[in-house]
Amino acid sequence: MSEAFITVREGDLDLLIIVDHASAHVPDDIDLGIDPTLLREHIAIDIGVAEVSQLLAAQLNCSAILAGISRLVIDLNREENAPGLLPVMSDGHAIPGNRDADLAERMRRFHHPYHHQVAAMLDGMTSPFILSVHSFTPRLASDPAQQRPWDIGILYNQDDRAARIAIPMLEAAGLNVGDQLPYSGQLLNATMNRHAEANGIPYLGIEMRQDLVDEAAGQRRFADLLGPIVLECRNRLS
Repeated sequence: MSEAFITVREGDLDLLIIVDHASAHVPDDIDLGIDPTLLREHIAIDIGVAEVSQLLAAQLNCSAILAGISRLVIDLNREENAPGLLPVMSDGHAIPGNRDADLAERMRRFHHPYHHQVAAMLDGMTSPFILSVHSFTPRLASDPAQQRPWDIGILYNQDDRAARIAIPMLEAAGLNVGDQLPYSGQLLNATMNRHAEANGIPYLGIEMRQDLVDEAAGQRRFADLLGPIVLECRNRLS
């Protein structure tokens, strides 16, 4: 068992759910120097993603890999030379414990094992499809004027094959869908660039609005909506 990730294996469908920001856990030997209440906020965890992903894994009979540590410990959805890899600020909050942290040690302990496990799980599939699950805050403390009205966003870099299938299906289900919103996957898509686009593996990257998936009823609603759409993407592209 690794502290860097948790694996969920619900069946043998060649579909891997990847959840980079599933946890708010901070190991006991790491002091971020922040108010512990911040670990319940979006700066520490993508609210709702672990629950939705576990529901989807059970529904689709597939596997999932969930981050085991907070994005404030190290951001698993960043390239190894990216500025935000070890955050010292997040949405206006200082993370003083990271200023003198040993980046190489955090990489060795968390980032490398997580991505090695992602690669190993994909290598075990004959014709894989990836679902990347994130969630976004409806409002940023550092930019309160920014409007984020979408129920769900679909992100991608160069490979938009699954996005083109999913977006009209999500709209038909009554959702307000952001295409490359609330931000573009061409700017922030590290895990999918590494494991999907670099290897020609089709994928769907989703961002759910956090106030819609912060409780069990909303999590179940999104899992029920997403399951058939993800399966349709996988069946048409794998």
